[in-house]
Amino acid sequence: MSHPPSGAPAPSETGSLRLVILSIGLLLFLAALDQSIVSTALPTIVASLGGVEHLSWVVTAYILTSTIVAPLYGKLGDLYGRRNTIFVSVGIFMVGSILCGVANSMTFLIVSRAIQGLGGGGLFVLALSVVGDAVPPRDRGKIQGVFAAVFSTSSILGPLAGGWLTEQANWHWIFLINVPMGLIALVGFAASFKPKGVRVSHKIDWWGATALTIGLGALTLLTSLGGRSFDWASSTAAALAVLTLVGLVAFVFIERRAAEPILPMSLFGLNVFWVTSVLGFVVGASLFGAITFLPLYLQIAEGSTPTGSGLQLIPLTLGIVAASTLAGIYMGKTGKYKILTNLGTGLLTLGMASLTQIGAGTGMVLFSAQLVLVGLGMGCIFPVLTTAVQNAVPRQTLGTATAAGILLRQSGGALGVAAFGALFSARLISGLGDAAAQLGGGAQLGPQMIAQLSPEMKTLVADAVINAIHPIYWIVAAMGLVAFGFSFLLEEVPLISRAVPKGE
Repeated sequence: MSHPPSGAPAPSETGSLRLVILSIGLLLFLAALDQSIVSTALPTIVASLGGVEHLSWVVTAYILTSTIVAPLYGKLGDLYGRRNTIFVSVGIFMVGSILCGVANSMTFLIVSRAIQGLGGGGLFVLALSVVGDAVPPRDRGKIQGVFAAVFSTSSILGPLAGGWLTEQANWHWIFLINVPMGLIALVGFAASFKPKGVRVSHKIDWWGATALTIGLGALTLLTSLGGRSFDWASSTAAALAVLTLVGLVAFVFIERRAAEPILPMSLFGLNVFWVTSVLGFVVGASLFGAITFLPLYLQIAEGSTPTGSGLQLIPLTLGIVAASTLAGIYMGKTGKYKILTNLGTGLLTLGMASLTQIGAGTGMVLFSAQLVLVGLGMGCIFPVLTTAVQNAVPRQTLGTATAAGILLRQSGGALGVAAFGALFSARLISGLGDAAAQLGGGAQLGPQMIAQLSPEMKTLVADAVINAIHPIYWIVAAMGLVAFGFSFLLEEVPLISRAVPKGE
């Protein structure tokens, strides 16, 4: 791969750097909003379409497909230009949004969410690669902090917009709203990104992508459906387990021999890469676990409206925004980041452990404090993950390393949500007991149905939901504790203050 001479800025398709960052921020906002806008509408979607056992797939389908295609977008951007590739990415995303908006079954919605992910997966990788090319390593922490704030702002507006649209119109509009937003983002992007005609020839690792798709897809199906749709000892479970093993082993085999692998095995020889990958896995699972299941607790156990549950999640986002902004400033001034991972994983563990104690009588002040604690932990870690990796690898592998890091973190999020969803559904049905049949197996649970139940039945349902959620946060707290230990193994590679390609 070609790269610039020492001291020269990396090739980019950008005009003003400020306009570049603004347009990339808008595109990230679009992709991130779609992840969070669904959360407060999930109970209503389940009540409308049924299929509580597949609830987590509304989130997982998007994460899984965006994870698999993310590394390919980086190379496609080099081949055909980032400008053209992002147009395609946003276009696919908008088509998926329209299909979600007209969905009339849970299966159709899940497939449409997967199509959305095929488009949304390119936005994160291309955006972060642009930052890696155009911004000096020491300043990347500030930019990543800004992007974390953008992501977090979407987390505030997403649940609020999702709740408001669900109440005032219907849940279909939480997807259709992406179309005008996507058009605005494309106009801003087209105005700020000017093509330079610079192209880099790549060999795209299609075989690796296929093996990864088979392995991750089978593992996600096994994790989310095992024990419910089929027995763990069944031939279906055994077939998925074998397919998972074959897919992932084949992926490693292919990556060792590919000319330009999706996930170069050599990266795992870098301490910064594999340690931040462990941390990213935990943060991904934690974030999506909180966003996906807390609205269920708030709306079903606490009786909040969709809009109200969105408002009650604001402290989580405020914690992320505050910590990520301060973390970016700290890295910019000191060139250091290790202490941020120590602090972040510690706070995240304490916050998740505290969420295991939520109940029907938990006050909003205490609940808000718990969310702030979780948010502060995540916010300390977010800016470090990409900045540290981009600083530690040679310039010529920067794009690949960025995409690989995202691949592993998103995989953790997809698998985490799938497993948590399976655990939640199984414990909910078990907790409802004989009442499960009366409530359609929990398939129609939502704010409207809860409002029609007797006080005794409301209490039973609330207790079942709370007991189904608690184990999720115990698991995440344990993962956080493991990540806390790993954070002390992270090497401190000082962030340099100029955009000089490493190793040249």
